[in-house]
Amino acid sequence: MQIAGARFWTLRALALEMRRSPPDLLFVPSHVIPPIHPVSVVTVHDVGYLVEPECHNPFHRKQLDWTTRWNCRSARGVIAVSEHTRLDLIERLDVPPDRIQVIYHGVSSHYRPASVEDQTQLRVRLSLPDNFVLAVGTVHPRKNLHRLIQAFELLAADDPELGLVLCGREGWRGEHIIDRATRSPYSERIQYIGFLEEVQLPALYSAARATAFVSLFEGFGLPALESMACGTPVVASNRSSIPEICDNAALLVEPMEAMSIYDGLRSALYDDQLRQLFISRGFERSSSFTWRKCALSTLAFLREIRDNSA
Repeated sequence: MQIAGARFWTLRALALEMRRSPPDLLFVPSHVIPPIHPVSVVTVHDVGYLVEPECHNPFHRKQLDWTTRWNCRSARGVIAVSEHTRLDLIERLDVPPDRIQVIYHGVSSHYRPASVEDQTQLRVRLSLPDNFVLAVGTVHPRKNLHRLIQAFELLAADDPELGLVLCGREGWRGEHIIDRATRSPYSERIQYIGFLEEVQLPALYSAARATAFVSLFEGFGLPALESMACGTPVVASNRSSIPEICDNAALLVEPMEAMSIYDGLRSALYDDQLRQLFISRGFERSSSFTWRKCALSTLAFLREIRDNSA
């Protein structure tokens, strides 16, 4: 069934539908629980707006705070996408631990090493360099791209063939990051390619020499796992949920220090033995996160909440 509605449809159209025809249970995976609702389960992806407030638009920060607190108060069950998020909900929002279930996201099966032909076609279409560091995600302050650019500049000074490719929508204050890239002494080797459809991402990950995922905060971290599944080593932040998700399959760095990012990337790019180790670990780690496992765990939790609420 499709519920008509535009902006704030969960607060209006969905609320009216819950009044007219209430289900046994309402599952809200990424929106707001409507003011009129039956027994509900909600997914909370992160509380980064509390941890890194300066990285969020002030209006959206207030909106996120209100909706997240409302969701956690209203829901009978809360799905956290990582153990780190679960602890944040308990410590920062006082959500009772017995109402929270950790259920990890999955990695879609089409994330796997792309053929040489697919990589070549993408390289030609986007004019990608032969060797490049890749960063995937919305371009905004939380992704820490300013320091990634600093680290790249150190690498670029020694490697005239290396490029940096930024992929993702331009978010809040993204123009400052893009401007920083254009002012770099190596700006001709930094490409912002914007948003790519998901079907193109496996070829992009596979074409990269290394993926940098050095965010200041993440509730989960799909780009790291997607890169691993495509056989590209990952240099990742040692903060928030990222070490939990990556485990020992990524080179972890201190994201506040450009030199730490530089050291991690240098190892991932040029130490062949270490590269092969993290490529192998990456395949193994990413394969443990599947959407089937996520779906079955979610269904079991929904049934548990429904049965306990009957």
